[in-house]
Amino acid sequence: MPLRINRNGTFARGVCECMEARGMTIDWDRRTCARKGHVTYAPDDPRLRVRLHAQTALGEVWRCLRCGDFVLGEPHGSGPADDAPLVPRGKVLRDLFVLRFLAIERAVRGVFIVLVAVAVWKFSNSQNAVRRLFDEYLDVFRPVFRHFHYDLDHSPVVGSVQKAFGYKHSTLLLVAALLLAYALVELVEAVGLWYAKRWAEYLTVVATAAFLPLEIYELTEHVSWLKITTLVLNILAVLYIALTKRLFGLRGGRRKFDEERHSASLLEVEEAAGVPV
Repeated sequence: MPLRINRNGTFARGVCECMEARGMTIDWDRRTCARKGHVTYAPDDPRLRVRLHAQTALGEVWRCLRCGDFVLGEPHGSGPADDAPLVPRGKVLRDLFVLRFLAIERAVRGVFIVLVAVAVWKFSNSQNAVRRLFDEYLDVFRPVFRHFHYDLDHSPVVGSVQKAFGYKHSTLLLVAALLLAYALVELVEAVGLWYAKRWAEYLTVVATAAFLPLEIYELTEHVSWLKITTLVLNILAVLYIALTKRLFGLRGGRRKFDEERHSASLLEVEEAAGVPV
């Protein structure tokens, strides 16, 4: 397969780039390299070294550990093959994408819970004023909703709000503190998942699984598509992280997980680049 030089100094396989340009395939490894840069390594083993290195008229080139393209210049590192950097690529890169999607979801949820906690705290400090304002607006909107055959006096939402007016100031402060603690857990999960930390994966599985019984109980009280969707997504998230990351000893545990990561090193790169091992 012919090689040609790109503007960024890499030698890419022309046929693959032509396919990508026509929208036939999406090479996530190359997209990541275009955004973050290539990663090259010179192993001590001469059998591996000769497969990852070449001489051209422009100078020596080294094969990128992520995308398999040849890159002009000195390698970014050298040493034993086992010490090669574990570059996210292929399946690992897709797993990282899923983790970062979950991280964004946890961050959005954490910010929303913080806003709710602030609202509860402010409500606790002006409970009587808010009750009077709520009653005034309820009197204004009651005829409007009655016109559409909806009784606000028997509305579950209105009943829940009126019930909240009966809570003590100390109780509302406790609720606000618990919400802030929960939001902190969500935000810590988001940061850890974004950087693919193993402790964050454990925290996410434990925290999410702990709330599953509560979500199931809420479904027995009132069924809604939002509650069903949330429950299904949380169950899938727990199973996905626990199984793919081999947590709690599943599928061989940490030892098998490390072996799987090491399999994404030089030999896997050679196979992905079409070089016979």
